[in-house]
Amino acid sequence: MTIDLVGEGNDYVGKGLSGGRIIVRPNAGFRGDTPANIIIGNTVLYGAIEGEAFFAGVAGERFAVRNSGATSVVEGVGDHGCEYMTGGTVVVLGMTGRNFAAGMSGGVAYVLDEDGSFATRCNMAQVALEPVEEEIAARKGSQAGDDLESHGKVDVRHLGMVDERLLKGLIEKHAGFTGSLQARRILDDWSTYRSRFVKVMPHEYRRALTEIAAQKQLEAA
Repeated sequence: MTIDLVGEGNDYVGKGLSGGRIIVRPNAGFRGDTPANIIIGNTVLYGAIEGEAFFAGVAGERFAVRNSGATSVVEGVGDHGCEYMTGGTVVVLGMTGRNFAAGMSGGVAYVLDEDGSFATRCNMAQVALEPVEEEIAARKGSQAGDDLESHGKVDVRHLGMVDERLLKGLIEKHAGFTGSLQARRILDDWSTYRSRFVKVMPHEYRRALTEIAAQKQLEAA
């Protein structure tokens, strides 16, 4: 099921989302800059567990609070984004408000940090900020035999995918579904923009992935 809204959404869009797809995009005649314009209200994707959502504009406060499995691309969020998030994937193609990732214990967020100031707005109590793993570098390492298992390490990649492949794929879907000029700008200069994204990785999620992967290695041995 797909809901494709041309216009604006209010609070609680996608509350409890459990599948399907939501698209919210401005009218074709809109001439504003979507990363500078609100398109959905507060507490969007509250308690979502599955499905995907693409918003060609900025969300209000408490975006993806308690999200446990949904995937979303948005072009900016207000305060308290990804609060108490336990799973899923969120991509932010613009600015965030303060207290991002407060209480976040699972899932991953990729945030475009063009001016390098995101760390000052992120609640670092339960998360770490990491660079986005590049697909080319990952391939080179694999070809050279420099894989994780050769070092006795385990794979803690989100959804088992290289960050760049996952991130770029979601931005491409966002561009396709919403016609977002912001997404197109990023994709057209991907070699520059990919290094401007920050990966928000919860400590507890990394620990859980490490334990699961280590157990799989033991079972395969």
